[in-house]
Amino acid sequence: MNMRQYMALGCLGFALATTSLSPVQAQTLRVMQGSVSQPLQVPMNRAVVVESDTPFAELSIANPGIADISTLSDKSIYVLGKTPGRTTMTLLGQDGKLISNVDVHVTPDIAEFKERLQQILPGEKIEVRTANDGIVLSGTVSSSSKLDRALDLAGRYAPDRVSNLMSVGGTQQVMLKVRFAEMQRSVSKNLSASLAVSGGTNRGLVGGTGQLASTSNVNNLLNGGGSANVTTANDAQGRFLVGGGVGGLEFGVLLEALESKGFVRTLAEPNLTALSGQEAKFLAGGEYPIPVTQSSGAVSVEYKPFGVELNFTPVVVDGDLINLTINAAVSSIDPSTSLTTSGVTVNAFKRRETSTTVEMRDGESFAIAGLLQDDFTDLIGQVPWMGDIPILGALFRSTDYARKQSELVIIVTPHLVTPTRGEALALPTDRVKIPSERDLFLNGKVARAQKGAVGEVARQDFSGSYGYVME
Repeated sequence: MNMRQYMALGCLGFALATTSLSPVQAQTLRVMQGSVSQPLQVPMNRAVVVESDTPFAELSIANPGIADISTLSDKSIYVLGKTPGRTTMTLLGQDGKLISNVDVHVTPDIAEFKERLQQILPGEKIEVRTANDGIVLSGTVSSSSKLDRALDLAGRYAPDRVSNLMSVGGTQQVMLKVRFAEMQRSVSKNLSASLAVSGGTNRGLVGGTGQLASTSNVNNLLNGGGSANVTTANDAQGRFLVGGGVGGLEFGVLLEALESKGFVRTLAEPNLTALSGQEAKFLAGGEYPIPVTQSSGAVSVEYKPFGVELNFTPVVVDGDLINLTINAAVSSIDPSTSLTTSGVTVNAFKRRETSTTVEMRDGESFAIAGLLQDDFTDLIGQVPWMGDIPILGALFRSTDYARKQSELVIIVTPHLVTPTRGEALALPTDRVKIPSERDLFLNGKVARAQKGAVGEVARQDFSGSYGYVME
């Protein structure tokens, strides 16, 4: 180690020694005789030294619970703040005359609070002041979560005495885009057979259910009449009749086969905008009347909403991070299921609903719900023993097969949005105009397209592919 390094270490040690040994200057207030003393600000749990230019003989304080006093000399007073509040300290001279009354204001220790605030929320422009015995916060914070942290920290130093004058900067309005997509597919197949045999005066009919028909029904079957009294599985749809005779024996076979397929697609895209922390509701549909019988026997009507429903509460947590509490549903009237009450038939509802809380950033998407359902049923009815015969047993059996598949997914996408000028938004009604009498009666046009970009959609026809295409 050379001489230069020794000198540097020596200077550093001297600086540290002088720093640690230098006395801390106490906060003081001078009291002049015959003049109005300015208020004495004392932080809670901190001490202030008061110096008087005139020796005093007696010292008192109005409320010892707010501040505690003790004498250091005949001209120095030690004041300790105990509880936030205001009180008065009185100084009397040797002759009993009043030297001065000093207003003592004990306030929360905001110096430590400011330090903790900068450590926990660095970079936030928060101003801290005292008012009476409380803390006043003002300025602008970047998110509501940081606002809550600042208020919670202030409550530690001044419980129930915090005034919030802060505002939240940035975008605080959220538009939620919800997409409901449901696909349903169903396939059903039915196959049944009936056999008629005639020999002399004895005739019989045996079908998949094992029922023995009357002679008139057999005659109708053998003659191709297909009487309504002959039981069929699907109202005589898909019927095929084969008959013949050998000698004095006549026979007829009735086959019924039917296959049905169904495909349903449901798509809904509700959009809704709300302020951070506020709930928003949306309903596109209607209300269905339902009779309700009261205990007195009177019948009242209640209305049940149906359609596309969306309730959500957004909270902008930090920057572009958004917390969403969502309740979304799609419902429709189901005429296949009904209930009769008080002489009124009420239909049931089909309803797909989800309720959840998620957190994501601006523009991100989340599949909050999904369902994949596959239902399969088959049923075979046959004549005992005869239906088990190979090949020929099919004439004595009735078979039903059905399968239903459905897939449902609900996707949400939040966006931070700001208002724009009204002329920048195009409405669906802006694309078309009401036709003139000439266009309506002579040219057969039901609408006139607008000029410009808003009329581009209105000029399209439905001769080709249109709508949503799902592959």
